Amino acid sequence: MSWIGRSLPRLEDPSLLVGQGRYVADLARGAAAVKFVRSPIAAGRILGIEAPEGELVFTAADLAGVRPICPILHRPDYIAVEQPVLAKDRVMFCGQALAIVVAADQGLAEDLAEQVFADIEAEDAIIDFEGALAEGAAAVHAHAPGNVLVEGKLRSPGLDAVFADAAEIVALDLRSGRQSAMPLEGRGGLARYDDISGRVTLYASVQMPHMLRTGIADTLMMPESDLRVVAPDVGGGFGQKMSLFPEYVALVWLARHLKRDLAWIEDRRENFLASAHSRDQAFSVRGAFAKDGTLLGLDADLKSNVGAFSCYPVTCGVEPLMALAELPGPYKVAEYGVRSRGVTTNTGMMAPYRGVSRPMLTLTMERMMDVAARRLGLDPLEIRRRNLIDTFPHRSPTGLVYDEGSYKEAMERAAEAIDVAAFRERQAKARAQGRHLGIGFSVFSERTGYGTPAYAARGMGIVPGYEIVSCTMDPSGFVEARIGSSPHGQGLKTALAQLIADELGTVPEKVRIISGDTDATPYGWGTFASRSMVIAGGACKLAAGKVAVRLKIVAAVLMQAKAEDVVLEDGLARVVGTNLSLPIPEVARAAYHQSHRFPEAGPGLVENATYDPGGTFSNACHACIVEVDVETGGVTIERFVVAEDAGLLINPMIVDGQIHGGVAQGIANALFEELVYDETGNLLTVSLADYLPPTIAEMPTIEIEHLVTITDASITKAKGVGEGGAIGAPAAVLNAIVDALSPYGVELFQMPATPQRIRALIRDAERKAHG
Repeated sequence: MSWIGRSLPRLEDPSLLVGQGRYVADLARGAAAVKFVRSPIAAGRILGIEAPEGELVFTAADLAGVRPICPILHRPDYIAVEQPVLAKDRVMFCGQALAIVVAADQGLAEDLAEQVFADIEAEDAIIDFEGALAEGAAAVHAHAPGNVLVEGKLRSPGLDAVFADAAEIVALDLRSGRQSAMPLEGRGGLARYDDISGRVTLYASVQMPHMLRTGIADTLMMPESDLRVVAPDVGGGFGQKMSLFPEYVALVWLARHLKRDLAWIEDRRENFLASAHSRDQAFSVRGAFAKDGTLLGLDADLKSNVGAFSCYPVTCGVEPLMALAELPGPYKVAEYGVRSRGVTTNTGMMAPYRGVSRPMLTLTMERMMDVAARRLGLDPLEIRRRNLIDTFPHRSPTGLVYDEGSYKEAMERAAEAIDVAAFRERQAKARAQGRHLGIGFSVFSERTGYGTPAYAARGMGIVPGYEIVSCTMDPSGFVEARIGSSPHGQGLKTALAQLIADELGTVPEKVRIISGDTDATPYGWGTFASRSMVIAGGACKLAAGKVAVRLKIVAAVLMQAKAEDVVLEDGLARVVGTNLSLPIPEVARAAYHQSHRFPEAGPGLVENATYDPGGTFSNACHACIVEVDVETGGVTIERFVVAEDAGLLINPMIVDGQIHGGVAQGIANALFEELVYDETGNLLTVSLADYLPPTIAEMPTIEIEHLVTITDASITKAKGVGEGGAIGAPAAVLNAIVDALSPYGVELFQMPATPQRIRALIRDAERKAHG
């Protein structure tokens, strides 16, 4: 019996569902409370900081020996910027930490923080592209005149010719509002000091424990062996929690300095203000189309507002360089030109958020396909049929190699499921009644499970990607797999247990996955970028396979058979073609307690494995039906269909859950969520009264159709699926809104598509119609 492909309930859930989860705040009881005093303005010179005498208040002067955070890209178009743990001479964004206070409890710490006065000489803040890139603009960082921290360029030789010969050129300007990943649990850490060893244990709500340990140790110039980082239960990350933040460096410094336990628990306002943001992007693109709708060439100017500092370790290049490399998406484009810039401003730092740049680049290509279809008199599905990748392997203009996928098939499956012809009939009847229904499609690729080759190509100073797994079967036949990946809600431990159980002929309940503890796991890169099932899963499969080989050798000796004739299944080591079998626990005990009998296997059942693949592409098509209230600008999503291909599904229920969550965040991107700064750089959206995540009331039922394309690019045959829902949903929703408003001739190129923006477009269309 195979466990792969079965929708097993998640092994992680029971403790969480009955309130027995162990989050940082649960562990922090009894520790002294830490509070950060933050800058109320976006740009200025620090003249002085005053604090009550006799209290534990620390400023940059106290941290004089602490290095700044400075991630590196080894490329000539990148300018490194240093982020101090506490601002020293200048403040660079509203919310930057100026001082630290320590008190007996959270209430006292907040009271003390309010007594700290920072004298700051305010300066004009640069908050947007226009201000940053204007001729003669002040430099956010003195050593980066022009305010561009990274700039990638590419231009194929035939680009100008295809534009000269094009039957239709579609030029679009698109805009994505700034977002927050807004995890349910904000950031937080508990630093515990051990008097005997002098070690610090940092419990933190993070996605990359090993990387965090490295970054903190480098910044504090301490041995990594003196620091243990543990990620307990984590209440959501979505990319925001994969970076090294100054607060964690400060906590470890405080623990070593004060030799006591300290905790910092972020509140929602602080999370919006001072944690990482994402996707403040402006894309200008031109597409050259032949008369039959073939996309001949693509020319793009891509700008990403990366904020005041660069996120560690992936740097501020993560959004602009992904946009450059992956803009063509699932489409065949022979000629490609692109300029992609990371622009620094006096705003919060950018870091990866589920999908990174792909929601915006997918919006770009999908809006372009719909606009081109209308101009050329083609059906939106037909123009996609003529341009989607259909031969594999496919090499993109940027050199990315696409493995086997089902781009056309996924689109056709989504179109069939949503029944386009029946919708068009219903749409016509609704319009006759004054109602505005629309349908939209979004086809996309999702690059997943890529290892060090992809990150090395970016020139990263720290090159993540591989995973190491240590797999042990103990004398009782139970299995432990220690992984460098660090799951935080995805159900990874269950899926890995299924994978390992198949390799070792046992049941998932007898497999324990250990993660998130730098003392207990091999060095690894955590959980991000739809990588864990592919890379950690691949390493688990390899390590468990090695254990299986040794187990078979032992079983063969015990049963006087050949190892190649032994299979492991249903809890037994069985000799094929005979009635000989032994319980696996009996074989495991012999491997430890009678090891002298098995010199070929060696003692025990412990194996390590490393996996470092080049990556694999998932793909999907999202189809959406909406109704737009033209009087209010409100959008109701009536149906949402996802046809996805993530290769072999280890646990289909977990895959569906990942898609559901991603689509919810994609709909939020399309309609609701936006961080807004005023002209002085003050963040206006610092509570859930102003920043609007969707609720269950706004979410449609999500219908999922699965396709399975088996690839040689992943040894588990699985492809990543964690980000796809967030990538495809915004474009499907916006295309559906435009279709609904087609009687007005409205075009929509900005997200979120709020009621105010939709009403403004309708009013403008009505004014033009009436002269």
